[in-house]
Amino acid sequence: MHFAIHSDTRGIADAVLIPLGTAEDQRAAAWQWLTHRVDVPVASLEAEFDGAYKSMLVLFGKDGKRYVLAGIGDDTAPHRIVRALRYLVLRKRKNLGPGVAVWLGHVGADELEAWAGAVAYGMGLGLYRQELLKTDARTPFPLESEEAALQIVHPRAGDELREVLQLQWRLAQAMHRTFDLVNTPSNIKTPAWLAEQAEAAGRRASFEVRVFDEDAIEAMGLHALRAVGQGSAHPPRFIVMEYRPAGARKKVALVGKGITFDTGGVSIKPATNMHLMKSDMGGAAAVIGTMEAAAILGLPVHLVGVVPAAENAVDGRALKPGDVIRSYSGKTIEVIDTDAEGRLVLADGLAWAVRRHHPDLMIDLATLTGSCIRALGTEAAGLFTSNDTLADALFRAGMATGERLWRLPLWDDYMEYLKTDVADIKNLGDKPMAGAITAAKFLEFFTDAHPAWAHLDIAGTALANGDFSRDRAATGFGVRLLCRWLEELA
Repeated sequence: MHFAIHSDTRGIADAVLIPLGTAEDQRAAAWQWLTHRVDVPVASLEAEFDGAYKSMLVLFGKDGKRYVLAGIGDDTAPHRIVRALRYLVLRKRKNLGPGVAVWLGHVGADELEAWAGAVAYGMGLGLYRQELLKTDARTPFPLESEEAALQIVHPRAGDELREVLQLQWRLAQAMHRTFDLVNTPSNIKTPAWLAEQAEAAGRRASFEVRVFDEDAIEAMGLHALRAVGQGSAHPPRFIVMEYRPAGARKKVALVGKGITFDTGGVSIKPATNMHLMKSDMGGAAAVIGTMEAAAILGLPVHLVGVVPAAENAVDGRALKPGDVIRSYSGKTIEVIDTDAEGRLVLADGLAWAVRRHHPDLMIDLATLTGSCIRALGTEAAGLFTSNDTLADALFRAGMATGERLWRLPLWDDYMEYLKTDVADIKNLGDKPMAGAITAAKFLEFFTDAHPAWAHLDIAGTALANGDFSRDRAATGFGVRLLCRWLEELA
């Protein structure tokens, strides 16, 4: 992809894209510019194009160019621009050639960088297609050709905008890889495969990756991780990533649940939608994706990414309900339900991060509970923390990126649900309610009372269908949210 900046329309591509919402001042500026180039009166433009999300109007200009109006909607926050441009490239690509000029003359100079970055990122995301294993020859999008060019047109644009475009395009390609982590089927996506992908990300973005195999896991005392993976033909892996930029003042640990497939174990899941359990490592994907994105952005934060990866399968050696297992922390766990396995591997990941790396702040992400989906649906992820400052910062980052969070309580009263006579804690509450909260309380038990820890339950937000996929597919939820939060933290 080539990038160019133009102050006027001389030498620009044959297709001119105009992302436009419903704001009257921006629409007026666009109509004034367009009426010199197309034989369409303003009243007709207003009648034909309302700027709603997914709306589009193609006009043929007096100069032989195509002018493509793309609707953003009534909210022109960057994440809304991203969504609109992604939809346009994916679903309406026949109106675009390998060369696309994006006119942003209706945008003020103070907003230009944000708009241009959102355009590049959104168009880059639009090139993603979930066609990993189709045997038919893949027809490339015009924007994927070697000659493809993205041009920004603005009367006050400077050449420094090119770096913004290149950076956001790189981030979009990194998000493609995050999507692939989740969308890859689990006959390919074993714990070892996931570790290989983390190592590849480290090579691309220059951060350190260490992978511990099943023998090392046993020797290190990661007993809960080993127990979850013991019923699978594919042994577990413990993945530790570290990004250490010069001048970093904060150390942040990110821990992601890496269950590469979840049958439920002996407490087996119903068949309906079990095929989607290839996505039960959405938290791990978010951590790997954030590590790569943070390194691309050069964020001045010391990051440690921890992914306990296992397959929860069923054989004669599989974990059973009623078993009592040890954990890295030294605490014992009574296993009530083998389908509550994600919290077991996270228990070891969290304890490891705290004791080996002593982070200033720690976030875990996990496709953890159906209870959270029942509480919040698919519009927000659950946020659990006792740190009000951390909660507020994560909430703001979520609102700014469209990856929204909603805080749920983490009161000590809920620990009563997890008490047991035979071990230090049990892995499932004894009441048929508050499942997302008791799961969070279980995790908190293994954080050594860390004062700045938060748990994000992304079970309802890691997959979605509709605008960008026929079936439920990866959203990459967490990467943009965490990068925004890390930027603010830095």
